[in-house]
Amino acid sequence: MLILAATPIGTVADASGRLATALADADVVAAEDTRRLRRLASDLGIEVTARVVSYFEGNEQQRTTDLLEDLRAGRTVVLVTDAGMPSVSDPGYRIVAAAVEEDLPVTAIPGPSAVLTALAVSGLPVDRFCFEGFPPRKPGERARVLGALAHDPRTMVFFESPHRTAATLAAMAEAFGADRRAAVCRELTKTHEEVVRGPLSELAAWAGDGDRVRGEITIVVAGAEPAPAADLTEADLAAMVEETTAEGVSRKDAIADVARRTGISRKVVYAAAHAPKEPS
Repeated sequence: MLILAATPIGTVADASGRLATALADADVVAAEDTRRLRRLASDLGIEVTARVVSYFEGNEQQRTTDLLEDLRAGRTVVLVTDAGMPSVSDPGYRIVAAAVEEDLPVTAIPGPSAVLTALAVSGLPVDRFCFEGFPPRKPGERARVLGALAHDPRTMVFFESPHRTAATLAAMAEAFGADRRAAVCRELTKTHEEVVRGPLSELAAWAGDGDRVRGEITIVVAGAEPAPAADLTEADLAAMVEETTAEGVSRKDAIADVARRTGISRKVVYAAAHAPKEPS
């Protein structure tokens, strides 16, 4: 069996009893950083007697082949990353996909998650949300990706490195609007945990003022406010569909997206999108 085991994102006391048991009983432990695994085992007061192998981005493809052999042989493989749940912006997806393809058993030991922790403390709506991982590093690509999310009504969660946080917040203010609410969560569950909330423009200024952004960063951004349906004309709806398709979305999906954002039925949006255009 393949076991994806969540590890603490900061405070070791957040580790579950199941994590300790799984590490102690495993046949093989695949770790993103074997040194961190040894420190974690020491903090948990357990001894890892399993065969320990490294499993990180650089060797993930080759190591997946080796671990599949262990799974086929009936061994228990526990996969851990440096913090949080494996495969969520961390190594793990390849081995899970390969194991599922061969109908090998896969399970998970739930635990700490920077995504859910940041979402919970952000003070932003949590009924619908999406996780977008790390924004692109290149400014042009980052602007394109954020622009495509500008009208999404769901709360968005991003990871970011400390030295790119100010630039990313500025790009978000440009794409989403300076007044869009957000929260920057730093060092969650650790001694110097900090959550700074406010409009994106203010957060960008805060992040760019000195060397205050350090540690692990999670950014939570409020979704777009729905357009007031009563104020939208047929031409407005058609323009919104065209704007969405210009971003590379199919016409069918664009109509569904506009309907979701405005609260207007798909039938009405479809009719508006296919209405004959008046001659100019």
